[in-house]
Amino acid sequence: MDIRIPEINQVMIAGRLTRDPELRFTQKQQGVVSLSIAVNRRYQDPASGEWKDDTTFVPVTVWGPAAERCKDKMKKGSPVLVEGRLTASEYTDKTGQKRKEMKITARRVQLMAYGEQGGAEGAAKGEAEEPAADAEAKSDASGIEEVPF
Repeated sequence: MDIRIPEINQVMIAGRLTRDPELRFTQKQQGVVSLSIAVNRRYQDPASGEWKDDTTFVPVTVWGPAAERCKDKMKKGSPVLVEGRLTASEYTDKTGQKRKEMKITARRVQLMAYGEQGGAEGAAKGEAEEPAADAEAKSDASGIEEVPF
């Protein structure tokens, strides 16, 4: 029996940046930013009843003009929403061990709240996405952007 399974590779994740974006350029002068996002899950331990936090650190790569906008608009601690696809890679670490890594290659990165500046500077658009994606974020009176889904 030949069963067709749809091949879907789409990820959406929200969290906070663990460090400032690191912008580099390829030999062809294409911008690339490496991010790391901390995603928290709060749960209650069934045995003790105590609330605990489980944090997952997710590496993200952003390419092209979106990468440059990330560098300009985001910093450590910024809350972000990332949409993209999972990619796997292998590399050899400094000790010679082969390692495998899963990361997100972003199609869109959106700043979820404004920075500490406030005012007109803080109201700057906090979205970095590839040109093909044309969704717009709208801001309410509290200064937090509305997520378009």
